[in-house]
Amino acid sequence: MGGQSSQPPPPPPPPLLNKPWRRIDWGNKQESLEYVIYYKLHNKEQQLRILLHGQCGAGKSSFINSVQSVLRGRMYRQALTANTSGDSFTKKYKTYKIERDSPDVFYPFVFDDIMGLSTDKGVIVDDIKLILHGHVKDNYKYNPESKLSEGDEHFNKTPTDNDKVHVLVCVAAADTLSTMSDEVLRQIKEIREEASKLDIPQLAILTKVDAACPEVKKDLKNVYRSTYMKEMMERFSAAVGIPMDCIFLVKNYHEEIDLNEDIDLLILNALKHILYSGEDFVKMKLQTRIE
Repeated sequence: MGGQSSQPPPPPPPPLLNKPWRRIDWGNKQESLEYVIYYKLHNKEQQLRILLHGQCGAGKSSFINSVQSVLRGRMYRQALTANTSGDSFTKKYKTYKIERDSPDVFYPFVFDDIMGLSTDKGVIVDDIKLILHGHVKDNYKYNPESKLSEGDEHFNKTPTDNDKVHVLVCVAAADTLSTMSDEVLRQIKEIREEASKLDIPQLAILTKVDAACPEVKKDLKNVYRSTYMKEMMERFSAAVGIPMDCIFLVKNYHEEIDLNEDIDLLILNALKHILYSGEDFVKMKLQTRIE
């Protein structure tokens, strides 16, 4: 009998692993919350600047609102968002502080929200590079046709340490990762290269995990048991070069009107690691100056 018999295709992987591949201490939100609530830097004048960037509609503004909601203990919607896809809803460079105990006391970290990346009408990569260096003032309105020039009123000629970015966070929507354009991926990698020149730590957040995986939609606790989500993270890691241990899965507050412990825990877990990275970067820069 000539020829070889065809082998049957391997069975598909199970939708859920028996054990989570990343440990999350579900039900212990308080420990992570207290870490952030009592978080402080050795230098009281120093603040961590966290720059969020990514494709239009990925959930950058929603993540800022979600962090504020968790820390305030109620739903909070300071950063404007829209239930649309396509062009970026954010048109200006905006820095968000988070009140700590009173209107004039803030956490020692801030979030920079920017226009999303796109193939045509998104933020210009050169503008993001200027932000990394601290050269862009708050409320600068982006021009997709040309980058911020040195003579513009929103150009910061003499940035302080607090004006410069300390952590770069790429935000991507897990449910549309497979359709992200090569051009947007190229832009993400170009921004990462500039941050690497400055030794700025880089992390990533994958949002909309419930929309990406039915098993996660059923129960958010399945997020690190889902074989599909693990595969999505691995693909994204390979595409943009961000290591797996620097990528975090979250669900932003979107349709909920009350806080949820599981949503809070994933948000706090990501935020905690962002703060770790920023603090290590600040310490490294200080040590370099001393030496």
